[in-house]
Amino acid sequence: MPQITVDYSRTLEPAFDRGGFARALHEAVVEIAAAKPDACTTQFRPSTFTASGYADPADGEHAAVHVTVGLLAGRGDETKARLTEAVLDLLRDHLAGQDAAVHASAEIRDLDPSYRKFFRLNP
Repeated sequence: MPQITVDYSRTLEPAFDRGGFARALHEAVVEIAAAKPDACTTQFRPSTFTASGYADPADGEHAAVHVTVGLLAGRGDETKARLTEAVLDLLRDHLAGQDAAVHASAEIRDLDPSYRKFFRLNP
């Protein structure tokens, strides 16, 4: 916890500072949602095809990025809203120089009570 996924259009790769974004996002989650730094895990999942409205996807005029942050239950709506706004601000900062229109969104959700995790170091 937290479990973070970043789905993004592959066309964003040249302009998306994923490493810097992950580090800054982990810091924000620790500060705002009281997560433990070592528990923050982010997976980036590039998409090869993005469609938006009636625009021709082949033109590459639109790109999308969506961040989902799953937290253990117990954070209030205000905390989740603050974290959502922080995520969007960080996306603005780490998507500099992008030519396409970018549709950015974020969602903070509670992990299901069945959530479990293990961590293992390789010997």
